[in-house]
Amino acid sequence: MGTRLERSFRGISKRLAIRYLTNLGGERVAEDTVEGDDWTATLSAEQVGVGPSLQLTEVTVVFEGEEDTLEPLVDRFAQKAMRAGG
Repeated sequence: MGTRLERSFRGISKRLAIRYLTNLGGERVAEDTVEGDDWTATLSAEQVGVGPSLQLTEVTVVFEGEEDTLEPLVDRFAQKAMRAGG
């Protein structure tokens, strides 16, 4: 098998996260799944409370693949996500 890494990002939409993953070489194969040549990313989103009255979208991405493939992919995705959200 390979490695499984789970990361959460706040302030971006699932739609935008999917677009970032496709820009990084993936293809959307299901509503919540993007696959690259040797990796898969499965996404979920939920509203999370920040303080007493603010809600943000938190997108969780589960990356699966070989460790040497995932580390640079996750780093590149995180850079894009942090610029967009937080």
